[in-house]
This record gives sequence, C-alpha cells and structure tokens, in this order.
Amino acid sequence: MSDNNDGLGPLAGLLGSWTGSKGWNIIAVPSAGSEPDQEGAFELLVRPYTETITFSPVGDLVRNRGGAVDQFIGAVQYEMKVADLETNEALHVENGMWLYLDNIKPESPEDKPKFSIARSATIPHGDSAMILGNSSQSKGAPTIPDISSEPPDIGAPKVLGYLDPYGTQVPGLISVSNPNANLKEDIAKQTILETTTLSLDSANQGGVTNIPFINRFADATRFQCDYWIETVETEDNKTIQQLQYSQIVDLEFHKKFGKEGLIIWPHVNINTLRKQ
Repeated sequence: MSDNNDGLGPLAGLLGSWTGSKGWNIIAVPSAGSEPDQEGAFELLVRPYTETITFSPVGDLVRNRGGAVDQFIGAVQYEMKVADLETNEALHVENGMWLYLDNIKPESPEDKPKFSIARSATIPHGDSAMILGNSSQSKGAPTIPDISSEPPDIGAPKVLGYLDPYGTQVPGLISVSNPNANLKEDIAKQTILETTTLSLDSANQGGVTNIPFINRFADATRFQCDYWIETVETEDNKTIQQLQYSQIVDLEFHKKFGKEGLIIWPHVNINTLRKQ
C-alpha cells in the first residue's frame, strides 16, 4: 500500500467498495421532555449496523493557486450508507471527500502543509465537518487505542446512578466503556502484513458546522476519526484488503451538575469492513 503516482498518496488504499456488518453506533440523546440546557435525563442508544462505503477518485489533481507556489490536491469522493443490522432501518447516510494535500510545487519545506490529509463530511441531520490529520504506514497489525463512549465530566458531585445505562447495554456484544475492544478482537487471530493509518481531527485547523436546531439541542462540536487500511493474509496464503475505523463526534447538551458548562457526550461509531 505504498504511495502511487496518481497524486492520492495513502488515500489510494481507500479506493473501491467496502462492506461490513460488525458496526456499532453508540449515542446519547436528550430524553423526551428534557431541556438540553438544563440538568436533565438522557437516553443511550446502542445499535449494531451493516454498512457500505464506496470510494472513487475525482480524476485530475485539483490546483490551488498560491502565486509563488501551487498546491495540487488528490481527491477521493465517498458515499456511506448504514442500516440497522437487525431491522434494516436506515441509520445514516453520508458523503464527502478525502483530500491528499501534500503536493506542493515548486517544492519548499516552508510551504509543506502541517497536515497532509483531510476529510470533508456532510450528513442530512444538518451537519458538515472538515477534519485534518496525517497518515503513517507500518508492518503488521495496527495499534488500536482504547476509547470511551462515556462523558468525561458530568460535574461534581456526581449523581449516583446517572451513567448506569453505560454499564447495562448489550453485555457481551459491545464494550460501551471501550468500543475499540471489538476492533481489536476482530483482528486478534489474523495475520496482518501491513497497515496504513489515517488519523484526523476537526481540532487540527478544521471545524464542525451545524444547522441552528442542532446547535440548540445537541451541539456537535468536534469530530475525530482513525482509519486503518490493512492487508490481511488468509489461511490459504492469499491477501485481502480490510478497513477498520473508529470515530467520535462530541455532542454537548445538559448542564453539568454543580459546575459551569455542558456535558460532552461522545457519539462513537466503529466497524470492520472488507473490500469487495
């Protein structure tokens, strides 16, 4: 999965159609009748899902003219469709682009971008995001970090039992306290020859923009993701392409208990997919 000559860099490994039925959606939402800017109740929704993502090249490099220096962006457009694994109800539709930013001419160290890749995303809830980051390549399996879907700070003193739903959802199927444990389990017995890691965050000079309703009732303030493109050796000595991802969108609603500010609720999605 080395860089090729079409200007897409590490994003070339995304091209194609991928499907996977090991997805999980973990999201907290305000309970019916509660006010998001008050101390209130919430519902925790945890659902398995199946997903198809299609990545296709835009074509020629896109030229950004800077006068003394130009940037030539390699662009990959994508479309994502997610459905509930058990009911087949549509859960999520998303489209956007992945961008390779590291083509600067004439080459100059001082003009080299701090972040070499970017992703734009648009969803019909009324959110759009621009996230930036970098990539890396390594031999063997990826190093997948632990994450938590629980709010990092609900205030003080803590309300006894308030976060109990995080300990009672679908035991044995998904670790709500560490969803990435499922990703690690998916590859625990695999022979992975090499991995391309794509790590992006809206905090890297990007941002999230929402319609007023979202800003008022469940403000999406940060979007971060890790993608792992993996070459897997099968038992019959063939290779297949596998894609894993973990992403978190921070939602803010309900006042913290006993202190200023709103609670941050991590909205987590994970999945393991295979190239078709």
